[in-house]
Order: sequence, then C-alpha cells, then structure tokens
Amino acid sequence: MPLVTTKELLLDAQANGYAVGAFNVENMEMVQAVAAAAEELRSPVIMQTTPSTVRYAGLDYFYANVRAAAEKAGVPIVMHLDHGSSYELAMQAYRTGYTSIMIDGSHGNFEENIEVSRAVANACHPSGIPVEAELGKVGGKEDDLEAGEGNPYTDPDEAARFVELTKVDSLAVAIGTAHGVYKGIPKLDVERLSEIRQAVSIPLVLHGTSGVPDETVQECIRRGICKVNYATDLRIAFTKGVRSVFDTDPDTIDPKKYNAAGREQVKQYVMEKIKVCMSQNRA
Repeated sequence: MPLVTTKELLLDAQANGYAVGAFNVENMEMVQAVAAAAEELRSPVIMQTTPSTVRYAGLDYFYANVRAAAEKAGVPIVMHLDHGSSYELAMQAYRTGYTSIMIDGSHGNFEENIEVSRAVANACHPSGIPVEAELGKVGGKEDDLEAGEGNPYTDPDEAARFVELTKVDSLAVAIGTAHGVYKGIPKLDVERLSEIRQAVSIPLVLHGTSGVPDETVQECIRRGICKVNYATDLRIAFTKGVRSVFDTDPDTIDPKKYNAAGREQVKQYVMEKIKVCMSQNRA
C-alpha cells in the first residue's frame, strides 16, 4: 500500500491503549527487516532516519527504499524524519515525500523551540503531513546530536502551552530516557508522564528506548505513550548478524551473505518490540 502518515495511526494507538514502534533504518536490509516483521505480525510501523543517516546517503535514497517496501506491504508504513535538526532539513524531507516530520527544537530555549516547531507545523499541515516536536531534553547522544544544557525533564504546564502555541500533532517528552547505550538500568519518571498526559491531548512519544526494560516501556504506554522509538539496538542487532557470518567464515566476501544475517537479526528484534508495543494485529 502507499506510505501513510502517523496522524491516524497514533490517534488509534492513543484510543486503544497500544503504541506504534518507530525504527531507525540505516540501509536497505534494515528497511526490509522492519517491513518483514510488520507483515508477519500484522502491525503498523514507522521507519525513520536521523540527520546523520540522511547525510550518509540522502533523503531520496532512504525515501525510495521505504516507499518500495511500503508498496509491497499489506500493512501501514510511515516514512518519518527523526530529530529534524533545522527548519531547512524538515522542509527538504517534506518535499522529498516523507509522510511524517519531526522538528527537534529542544536544543534551543523554550521560545526558540516554539518558533521553529510552529513554523514547521504551519508548512506541513496544509498537505496533511503531521509534525512531531520535542520538549525537554532526552539525554545522551542521537548520532552526532548532543542533548545540550537545560532542564532535562518535560514540564507538564510548559507542555500544555507548547502544544497550544505550535499546533504540533505529537510530542516527544523527556522523562529520564537517553539516546545511545545505557550504563545501567534507566529510571523513568512515570508519574511525570501521567501529569503530561493530563496536561495535553495529543499523542506522546518516547525516545531513547533501546535498553529500557520492556515492562517499563509498557507502563509508559499505559500512561499515554503512543509512539516508541528504537535506534541503537537495531544497529547492535544488525552488527551481531554480520559478525556471526565472519565468525563462522572469515573469508566470506559476498555482502549478500553477511547483510542477510544482519537483516534477520533486525527482523527478530523488531518483532520482539512490536509485541512490547502491543501493536500486533492492529494493521
């Protein structure tokens, strides 16, 4: 089917108590893996790319891969810009055909975040393309994007004002998660999440979920999270698959062999997380 937007998917997830998994893809094999997992479990799915991934190959290359996967699939697939670092990049993704746009203005102050988020929403909404923004600072590092200074947690009252002024469609919140590999077990402020849920009506997004215990993720979904992002663990899974081939046969030279092993590892990981998100059989 054609690519779809996140708008109806996240509203359905919000209404029915599940979340849609959003998976960062780095190459064709990872795109194929996410699509195959979604098909097998009859789940909607979001594929997304960060600015550094876009710099590696270009918006058009990743868009073409995901669009091809969507057209072969019988489940809803979204193409999403993750952590759009500027208005200009957001507009480039929009013009390329991405069906969901995130603008991450959380590195600036509150007013600057409002300004850039509102500008992107105003540009995308006439064409029906939903916009995700971030308030608060999810810790760690997303590719080459540092979390920066400032309050690391989302303030519920600020969230209500932010959503009212920007008219964004979904909001990534900071409740103690971090991008990258955790050194210990993350401790999330789930009570804050419930307070944010009471303050705003739009779907909420959890970033930095790789490494967060599955039961904690499901508690966050029960408290209002409708989109769950996974990135680091997909890279780990793909690399694990590739390494397994070279561990068995160091002289392997055919990229199809080791990339296929990486693809299978990613597929299995994505299937696990679709079940954590409780989105199987929701397509």
